[in-house]
Amino acid sequence: MSGAIIFIREDLKITEVQQEVLVGILSIISLLGSLAGGKTTDAIGRKWTIGLAAVIFQIGGAIMALAPSFKVLIIGRLLCGVGIGFGVMIAPVYIAEISPAVARGSLTSFPEIFINFGILLGYISNYAFSKLPAHINWRIMLGVGLIPSVVIAVALFFIPESPRWLVLQNRIEEARVVLINITNSEKEAEEKLQEIQIAAGSANADKYESKAVWLEILRPSPPIRRMLITGCGIQCFQQITGIDTTVYYSPQIFKNAGITGNSQAFAATIAVGFTKTLFILIAILFIDKLGRKPLLYASTIGMTVSLFSLSFSLAFLSHAKAGIILAILAVCGNVASFSVGLGPICWVLSSEIFPLRLRAQASALGAVGNRVSSGVISMSFLSVSRTITTAGTFFIFGLISCFAVAFVHYCVPETKGKTLEDIEVLFQNEGELQVSQIEMGDAERLMQKS
Repeated sequence: MSGAIIFIREDLKITEVQQEVLVGILSIISLLGSLAGGKTTDAIGRKWTIGLAAVIFQIGGAIMALAPSFKVLIIGRLLCGVGIGFGVMIAPVYIAEISPAVARGSLTSFPEIFINFGILLGYISNYAFSKLPAHINWRIMLGVGLIPSVVIAVALFFIPESPRWLVLQNRIEEARVVLINITNSEKEAEEKLQEIQIAAGSANADKYESKAVWLEILRPSPPIRRMLITGCGIQCFQQITGIDTTVYYSPQIFKNAGITGNSQAFAATIAVGFTKTLFILIAILFIDKLGRKPLLYASTIGMTVSLFSLSFSLAFLSHAKAGIILAILAVCGNVASFSVGLGPICWVLSSEIFPLRLRAQASALGAVGNRVSSGVISMSFLSVSRTITTAGTFFIFGLISCFAVAFVHYCVPETKGKTLEDIEVLFQNEGELQVSQIEMGDAERLMQKS
């Protein structure tokens, strides 16, 4: 969309407000998918909820690519938003529930890897198709997004259902078969099955009523409250630090810095996409070795420095060669820092800290906070930038990032190497959360090693 929106504006003659709505509405409407996703995944399973997300996205993507007007384009964008809402909620939950504790952090980060890879491919397609006529190129840019969702739909015929969901449905034998296939031995599978049954609430894994789930979330006990603060807080900080503005509006940001011409701006965005994808791989390598908190410290501190640097370059060095270089480095530094910590670990934490009976609904609630935050930021960026300048907007994002550092320090426990059941016990006592915290010096040593 970052490249397509430039040509949509030219082809369909849309206003700046319509441009903001088109970009940001996907995140806002995806909250419907996230809210429905919690109940849907409890009803039809984790696996087929992913399939539903893929189908909805395919329909929306096809409508967008063929849209003759702004109204039809918005309808397609709304459907894509619902599909994405399902996807961002269920993918990390599903992966966390089929992963061993020793590799859960890396595996749960896989959605973030492919989101970043998709963003890179999007930037490349923007550059590749930008020289086509304006009434065709943006349709191709949006249409190629259908290909990955088709791959997901085909993959569903080969992947297993979540054993934890099967236990909740009292389908014990099916859960046992899945666990045997994804563990090292039948003994380990049996031990894991017993742990899951205990976590589910009883040996028979009685279903937990949906009303009771929401009642426990809306009137939480102290441990659940701490989980909700951690899970929903990290989801919101992921977006209110402004990452989506650099993804959606990077061509405009680079033009403000002094780059002229669409092709040059698109070429610069490819560097951003490549950096974002490269550093997510670094996060995958270290998330289960160093832990969540050192990477979150390095991430939020790096984002703070990058956002203030970008603000400085746009305010004082705009259209100067040094300013252009600093702006590109700052944007790349921001997405690199985001990808090494806050990007993937946000989803890892939200999928692993909640107890089994609440996991789907609580994760959905966190995803809603994430999507609403993303939508509000995306839909207001152009208007706010026009009011207080783009430099001023990124200065505010830098201040918010400072608060994110403090949030990580005080509210996020270390969950490295713990089973999902162990993590639930961790939140039972606020003192244990404090014991699990890692000092800032660990993050400083990590940054020095880098």
